[in-house]
Parts: sequence; C-alpha cells; structure tokens
Amino acid sequence: MPGIPLPTIPTADVASHNTSTSCYVTVGVDVYDVTSFLADHPGGGELILEYGGKDVSEIMQDHISHEHTEAAYQILNENLIGFMATEPVLKTVNDQEKADDILPLLPNEAGKEKISSNGSAKSDMATKHIFQTTGLSSAEDLTTETDETADYQEHKFLDLRKPLLMQVWRGNFPKDFYLEQVHRPRYYKGGESAPLFGNFLEPLSKTPWWVVPLVWWPCVAYGTWKANTGMASPWMTGVYWVLGLALWTLVEYGLHRGLFHVDKYLPDNRVGITAHFLLHGIHHYLPMDKLRLVMPPALFLVLATPFWKLSHTVFYWDWYAATAVFCGGIFGYVCYDVTHYFLHHKTLPSYYRRLKKYHLQHHYADYENGFGVTSRFWDVIFGTELGDRAPPKAAKAA
Repeated sequence: MPGIPLPTIPTADVASHNTSTSCYVTVGVDVYDVTSFLADHPGGGELILEYGGKDVSEIMQDHISHEHTEAAYQILNENLIGFMATEPVLKTVNDQEKADDILPLLPNEAGKEKISSNGSAKSDMATKHIFQTTGLSSAEDLTTETDETADYQEHKFLDLRKPLLMQVWRGNFPKDFYLEQVHRPRYYKGGESAPLFGNFLEPLSKTPWWVVPLVWWPCVAYGTWKANTGMASPWMTGVYWVLGLALWTLVEYGLHRGLFHVDKYLPDNRVGITAHFLLHGIHHYLPMDKLRLVMPPALFLVLATPFWKLSHTVFYWDWYAATAVFCGGIFGYVCYDVTHYFLHHKTLPSYYRRLKKYHLQHHYADYENGFGVTSRFWDVIFGTELGDRAPPKAAKAA
C-alpha cells in the first residue's frame, strides 16, 4: 500500500479504461491499473480485457474458470491507483461534516470502515496454502516476479542474472537438491528468457511457438501425399494416418512421464543433471518463458528419428503405410506443442480452460502427476490424474 492518499476516480472514467493501452479493473471500490500485467496473465491478456473497466470480484472467485488466490490479490494491490466514487462512497461522503477526512480514502482507516458499513467491503481472503513440492500456492504464483538476488541468497541454486547452463554443470548439485529446486518455479522479468548459454548459442535456445507448425506441417503434408501415392485408396491412407495420431497421444504421455520426468532414475552426476535441465528441467524452473516452451526443431528432429525407424519397423510390410502413421504422429506432436504454449499463455474456450487449469496444476502443485497435456485420458488409464482438491502436503503460509 502506498503511503500517500490515492484519488477517488469517477465511475465513468474507470469504465473508459478498457483497452490494451490502458486497462483498469475494480474489486469493490478499489481501482487497479493492470495494463502492465496483460502480457503476463496466465490466462492471456484477452481475458482481462473482457473485464476492462469492470468489477472482477465474481470472476476471480469463479470455481469453473479458476478461483484466484491471495497471490492474485497481491498482484492487484501492487497496481492499486485509487478508489471508485460508487454510491456507497458518495453516501459516506455526504454523511460526513469533513469529507476530506475520508476522501481520498487511503490511508485513513476510518473511511474504509465507514464504506464497509455501507456494503462495499471486499470479502476476507482465504488462508494461503503452500504446496511443499513447489513452494507455490496457485497458478498466479507462476507469474509473481522472482527477486533474483534474494532467491539466490536463500536457495544457493542458480543466479538468474547469469547464464544458467554452466551454473548447472559446475554446481555439482546433489540430485535430490537439484530436483527440489528445479521444480520450484521462478518467474524472470515479466516472462522474458533468462540467459542460458550467454554467448552466440543463445538464439538457438529460443523458439517462438509459430515456428513449430511453420516447419513441420509442410513436412506432414508432403509425407502424407507421398504415403498416399502407394496406398490402395485415400481412405486407407486416412486410417493409418489417424492411427498415427492416436498413437501420438500415448507417445506424448510416455515421453512426458518416462523421459522428461525420469527423476527417480536420473543419474546423480553433472552429466545426467545437466541433460535433464536442458531437456525439461528448465521448463519447470521457468514455466512461463514464452521462448522456451516449444521444442526447437533441431532437438525434435533428434527425438523424431527413432520414431521414424520404429514406425517402419512395426509396419515393415508397407513403407507407405508406415509413413502415413508417422505423419499422423508428427501432426499430433505439432498440436501438442502449440496446445502446450496456449495453455500457458492464451485465453481459451471452455474445454481448454479446464485443461489449462489442469496443466498449470502440474507446475504449481504436483509435478509427479498430471503428465497429459492435450488430454487427461492416459493419466486416467495409468492412475496419474491430478485431483481438484489441495493435496495433503499443503501447508499454511505465514
């Protein structure tokens, strides 16, 4: 809270601030300028703009879309700019002999109490809980900026101001300590990319989401056409292609659980830990990094090559059928990577909002379950589905 009085803003003025260049929201009589937070909102800035100039009390407590926690209100408080001249405020002013005793309202507590008695007080926030495995309490915590200096001094892990890769390599961190720290998400300067290599290789570690479909969908189209030239009919090509797409969903789950989260079997040495960090650890450490969320094409090419050979081994009797299966699988991968990015950074339709809530829970609550990204199906089958309730390891924050 600032130490000087804040202005009372006319209702019409608040309502007019509903664009990406100037966006206000209110909770009760409190007015917040959230323009700078639009790009960093886990649900995407478009969702906030829908409520630009309006009260967000109900949507912030909506269980279906996502119930916000104390962390979200903390972010709002950092952007408090004034108070709205609603009817309860004006009634309170008119009842006073000295209106300036309560207007501006802050920091005069008497004014706040009087307005509360007129029915516009904000409800008390629930007790904050912390998930022990991640140190976070909600999806909003994923976008609470990390104090690089304080974080390094407290945890003695990685300094976000310096290239990360060599810190991991030279750190000689015990495996248990590394796994504990890398799964405690940090948020770097508004979601930008922290330095990884610190040299000419840095651009190779960053991939905008649109690069993935731009590179691979033309390859899928050509491969599908090539497969179709040797098949009995387009219908048969489609059957094998859809089979590949279905198999991808299992591969997606298997890679996420069996390779990216091979934590229990990770070698306790710098080679294994550094490889883990590059492959998936950095994503859990900095989950809202927009340029390290999808897989660089060169890395995917390395991972895809064995699956090309596998598809042609399994379907050895027909090269064209094997190619159709492979192309369906690659199409599924592209959908997975794009979906993954959108779950972190975009406003989505109803089904995907539920999926978004589910996936972000994998980051802030329980990284040992919830491996499905495009679907919960295989999580249900293999017993790794995340529940909606707070886990028993949750602890109250001070």
